[in-house]
Amino acid sequence: MNIPEGILCTKSHEYVVEKDGIYTVGLTDFAVEQLGDIVFIELPDVDSTFHKGEVFGTIESVKAASEIYMPISGKIVEINETLLDSPELLNDDAYEKGWLIKIEADDFHADSVDLMEYEDYKEEVAN
Repeated sequence: MNIPEGILCTKSHEYVVEKDGIYTVGLTDFAVEQLGDIVFIELPDVDSTFHKGEVFGTIESVKAASEIYMPISGKIVEINETLLDSPELLNDDAYEKGWLIKIEADDFHADSVDLMEYEDYKEEVAN
């Protein structure tokens, strides 16, 4: 699996990675593996805003349904509409084709204090 450079993760298994001032948010490969086959994803509307920690979507798999939390505060500027019709893409590639939303952050530096580097996240979920 190709892990994006500079990826940061939450304890609730979301990831965020910045490119050109826009933050891409998705679920980590660990979370996707734990969920199993993804069958449904609900994502928010573009231009909606969320605070860090708020629920912005839901995901259903053959095993369970889960809420998805905002890793940082901001405004949704794009959603991965392909996932709405083909949620299994998340199982195939959580970091490239399976991203969930893109946001403009309100204050990334203030919100990012408790995000973990990917290697630290992997160590945390291994314990």
